[in-house]
Amino acid sequence: MQGTLSKLKSSLQAPVEYALPLGEQRLDLNPLLGQSIRLTYTSQIFCTHCGRKTKKSFDQGYCYPCFRKLAQCDTCIVKPENCHFDQGTCREPDWAQNFCFQGHTVYLSNSSGIKVGITRNDQVPTRWIDQGAIQALPVFQVKNRFHSGLVEITLGKYVSDKTRWQAMLKNQVDTLDMQAQRDALLEQCRLELDVLREQLGEGSIEPMTDAAAISIEYPVLEYPSKVVSLNFDKNPVVEGTLLGIKGQYLILDSGVINIRKFTGYEVEVAC
Repeated sequence: MQGTLSKLKSSLQAPVEYALPLGEQRLDLNPLLGQSIRLTYTSQIFCTHCGRKTKKSFDQGYCYPCFRKLAQCDTCIVKPENCHFDQGTCREPDWAQNFCFQGHTVYLSNSSGIKVGITRNDQVPTRWIDQGAIQALPVFQVKNRFHSGLVEITLGKYVSDKTRWQAMLKNQVDTLDMQAQRDALLEQCRLELDVLREQLGEGSIEPMTDAAAISIEYPVLEYPSKVVSLNFDKNPVVEGTLLGIKGQYLILDSGVINIRKFTGYEVEVAC
């Protein structure tokens, strides 16, 4: 099979079911556990937005012109608290209306310890799987991405907003009482959240007190004791026995590779 990579597709099962997109094709990965697999980079990269050939991928899959003009490549996507839509400087106002001005979930997850994050409602639970979280708990429902960023910043004063990816891949993570973690965190920042609610208006931050924590199991035969990162830019051939899939990583006996990092890269897959 041959085609351009995009991020792994997943389905919340026990364990998670994964597929590797190759252009219009998909390769089911779970049945390949324990088997040899080889991915060969053809030295061609295609922009995931416009399709043009590019020498370098920007922001996980874009050519430079698209990277510079698309709203989805703006820094406010990573830091939504810096949204500048109201200033009239959004790169694509129509796109923002569909993407940013929809309901978002503020959540706690456990991938390498407790962390806070945000995602569009239609990306639950995909976002948690992409991070390699073994547990997740929705905490707040908010009206738009800007508000979710402000809530995340508030909670992020007390818990991390980052995943330690090597610890995640080694499975160096303990199961937590997610409701207890939530309750303790909300008590810590109760006054700050009250101020933020007053600023944003009534109904802007809705607690999801009845939400249940979910547990996520990944298709992994063996976790690495040492994480060796594989990179198509350094070696065009990635091969080994597939030992597992977690987050956006393929875990091989030769190392790990972050598929999402190489979005737009054309590869041949043999297994």
